[in-house]
Amino acid sequence: MKATGIVRRIDDLGRVVIPKEIRRTMRIREGESLEIYTDSGGEVIFKKYSPIGELDPCSSQYAEILARTTGFPALICDRDHVVAVSGVAKRDYLDRRITPEMEGMMDMRTPYTAQSASGEKIFPVEGAQLAAACVFPIISAGDLNGAVVLLAREDGSLPGEWQMKPAEAAAGFLGSQIEQ
Repeated sequence: MKATGIVRRIDDLGRVVIPKEIRRTMRIREGESLEIYTDSGGEVIFKKYSPIGELDPCSSQYAEILARTTGFPALICDRDHVVAVSGVAKRDYLDRRITPEMEGMMDMRTPYTAQSASGEKIFPVEGAQLAAACVFPIISAGDLNGAVVLLAREDGSLPGEWQMKPAEAAAGFLGSQIEQ
């Protein structure tokens, strides 16, 4: 754990203000949920809550099936990190932060396909070699929770319509699982 040197008082309603610099660095947005943990040493830890992270076994299996079915590498992301990956080296993608471009594209809540883009590539993870071929947002109860991503192959080939349909279905399925 890293000390910030910032000290805040609890107000009469039990609230603590998380400083703007920390919210910006940790990408904590207004209205987002935080999980609260405590330990026996008296520490209180706030962690961003990820509904997609709660579906980890399901999302990992889904990424694996998507990669096998479509023949393209598959990622499943929450709003900040990659939570499941298949078809590429996990160390290059798993638990890595998504790029601001990917975050902005997800915030639009509309599907993205490289064929429909104006020549601009979206790289979902900083430092990653492969660009996103298609991105389908995971939406549940009107809230954006993440995205299902198929990556372009190393040779630059992109998935066809029939290969993108399972990714779109995966986003719908994961969104419905969060609602339950």
